[in-house]
Formats: sequence, C-alpha cells, structure tokens
Amino acid sequence: MVAALALLAAGPWTGWWTFLPLLVAAAAFRLADARTDRASHPEYWMFGAWAAVEAIIAASVALTGDTAVSLLVLLAIPVATLSARFSMHGIWAGGAIAVALMIAVALSADAGGVAADPLLLIAPIGVVVAGAGLSTPLMTSDVEHRDQAILDPLTNLLNRRSLRARAREIEHQSALTREPVGVVYLDLDKFKRVNDSLGHEAGDAVLVDVAYQLRSGLRAYDLIYRLGGDEFLVLVPGADIAHACRVGRDARAVIGQASTGPRVAVTASCGVSASVEGEPFDFDAVFAHADRALYNAKKGEGFAWEEGTNVERFGAVAT
Repeated sequence: MVAALALLAAGPWTGWWTFLPLLVAAAAFRLADARTDRASHPEYWMFGAWAAVEAIIAASVALTGDTAVSLLVLLAIPVATLSARFSMHGIWAGGAIAVALMIAVALSADAGGVAADPLLLIAPIGVVVAGAGLSTPLMTSDVEHRDQAILDPLTNLLNRRSLRARAREIEHQSALTREPVGVVYLDLDKFKRVNDSLGHEAGDAVLVDVAYQLRSGLRAYDLIYRLGGDEFLVLVPGADIAHACRVGRDARAVIGQASTGPRVAVTASCGVSASVEGEPFDFDAVFAHADRALYNAKKGEGFAWEEGTNVERFGAVAT
C-alpha cells in the first residue's frame, strides 16, 4: 500500500500508467487468499503472491524510466512485511529476491549512472538487508512471547490462559453447530508423595513424562492443557458423554505408563463431563460438572462422570 501511494504521488512526474501494474499485485494476493484454505502448503501460495507483488513493484519502478533508480527503495517496503507471515528462511529468501530485482532494475534503467555512482544501488540494498536483519529478531521475539503466553514452560502443553481462549472459540462454534463438547479433568493421585520421597526435580520429571504420555496416547485433535500443579484437562470437541468417558479412560491408562522409578507408581483420578447434543456448550458449566465428578472420583474408584447442560440438570454420577 505504501509503495502504491508513493507511485501515485510520483504520478505527475513519472506518469500515471506506472500505477496500473499494482492492480495485478492486488489480484495476486486475492488469488493466494482463495487458495490458502484448500492448499496443502498455503505458505507457498502466500510467498508466491508476495514475490509476484515485489516483481510487479519492480516493473512499475522500471517503467518510470530515468527516475527508476531513485525509486528503488520502494522495493524494500514489502520486505518489512515478511516477518508477519513467514519463517526466517522466508525472510531471507524474500530479501534476496528484493536485492536481485533492485540490481536488475538499476542496470536496465541506468547502468551508466549506477557505474558512476554505485551508492545509488548500494544504499537501497542496504535498506533491504537492514530491514530483513531487524525483522528477524522481532519475529523471534514475537514467537517466544506468544509461546510464553500460551504454553506451560515445564511440560510445553497449552496452559490455562490458552484454555480460556479456546473454550470461548468452541462456545461460539457450538452455538452454531449444537454439537456436544467433552471435558476430561485429570488430577495425579498422591503426587505430593513423589515430591516428598524423590524430590521436586523428580516431580517435575514426572509431570514432563505425563505430558509426553498424554500427547502420545491421545489423538491430535484432543486438546490437552496443564492447568497447574498436577492437574490436566482435555477438551474434546464433538464428544458426547460416552465418547468423553472413553477419552478419560484412555488418558488414565497412558498416564499409568509415566515413569517415576521403582518406588512410586503414577495414577490419576478423572472427572468427565460433556454438554448435551443440541444445546450450546457452556465451558464454565461443563467444567464445574467435571470438577464435581473429579471430586467424586477421588473418593471412589478414580473415575466419575456427570452429564452437563446449560441448565441445572445433572445426569447420574458413576464411580
């Protein structure tokens, strides 16, 4: 957009027709957006659209004739957007494309002028390299901060903050689809004994292994969260109470495979709840049912369930 405005402002001196190729750039991005939802590698489509836009800006600059070299810096503008969409490889690949196009435009438009004053080309290339170099640590820092905001630092599972955001998304989806959603609430049994007998470092190792077992033993679309301490939660979109109970039993089974050494076995109590098909999912209500079922499980055989709805209606509790 900035490059388009710059070329538009330069229109009285360079000619208005140089602005027209940018319409092709807009069409390229619209095509890429249409393809990303169905493509197996949407990032390739987006990078292709970005490269097409950069090439079209280069063509527009080249068409200005004698003033092309002075407008080379416009090719540095799209480089600043790379970090918002692509990995580090994409940033440097885009920077290389921008530099190659700058050299091509400069040599085709005014090779003699560039030979007499190389700074005409060196300066805009420096802007591209600086832009790519500065955007790299910004991208890395942004990814790290986002990870810190949504990931538990010990287990690398999603955390309570991430759960809250995802639950709200599922609530909105459920309001439209009316599909049930299951909640599986897990609490390790007598975990304090692990810390007391083996030490907190061993306790942390157990939590890491439990997280690994849960990720390995459950399906990719079962959303696993560490709520804190020795509590874990699994969100199961599309699951009724029977389905959610199966997920809960599977979770207990895989947790039993976690390693603590010969002295302490890892087990977990599990409370399960699910919204009723045809009614909107209310996370707070269903979680409250799962929490109460977990309390009953702790007193009973380690597994309990409640069927939850958005109204005060409860199913049977089984232990």
